[in-house]
Amino acid sequence: MTTKRQRRAENIREKKIKKSTRILYFSVILGGAFILLVLFFVTLFNLIFPPVDMDAMKKKEKHIVKIYFSDPQERFLAPEKRYVIKENDAAEQAKEIVKAILDGSKAGLVDTFPAGVVLRDVKVIDTDTALINFSKNLIKLHPGSSTAEMVSIYSLTNSITQNIPAIKKVKILVEGKEISSIKGHISTQKSFSSDLELLVAGKEKNS
Repeated sequence: MTTKRQRRAENIREKKIKKSTRILYFSVILGGAFILLVLFFVTLFNLIFPPVDMDAMKKKEKHIVKIYFSDPQERFLAPEKRYVIKENDAAEQAKEIVKAILDGSKAGLVDTFPAGVVLRDVKVIDTDTALINFSKNLIKLHPGSSTAEMVSIYSLTNSITQNIPAIKKVKILVEGKEISSIKGHISTQKSFSSDLELLVAGKEKNS
C-alpha cells in the first residue's frame, strides 16, 4: 500500500511527463510550421524573382547577319538581313546561319535549299574550314541543275564566310560522308571559298 507521500511524488512525476510531452509536441508543431513558412516564402520569392540563368541570357543574345538567297531570276545571290543567336564559337555560329538559310527567305527572295533538308551538325577543321553535315534529304529533295546546285553551294558558303571571319572555306557532307555532288553537276569533293561575283548589286533586303 502506497503512502500519501509516494502518491504525491508519483503525481508530480506524471505531471512532469505530461508537461514534457506537451512541450515536445509543441516544439514539433512549431518547427513544422516554421519549415512550411520558410518553404512558402522561398517559393513565393522564386516566383516573383526567378533565378537568372546567365548562360541562357547569353544564348538569347542576337545580332544581325547577312544571309544570301537567290534573286528572282535565280542567277545571282542577294543578301537578306536576319537576326540570329550570337555564338562565340565559330562552329556554333555557323549552325545558326545554316538554320537561317534552311528556314528560307523572309523578304521575298528565292530559297536556295529545299524544304525538308535537316542540318546534322557543323565542325570546324584546319582552323578555317567548316564541315556542314546535312541529312540525306539534301540529295533526295534537291531540284538539280547546275544553276540550282550553284546557288545552294554559294548561298551556304557566302553566308558563312561573310559573317564568320574565322571560317574561310566550306565543305558539304551528307550523313557525315563526302559526296561527289549534290545532283551530278558541281563536284562537292572539294571545299568552297566565297564567290563575291555571284552577289547581285543593290540594296539589302530586310526580313
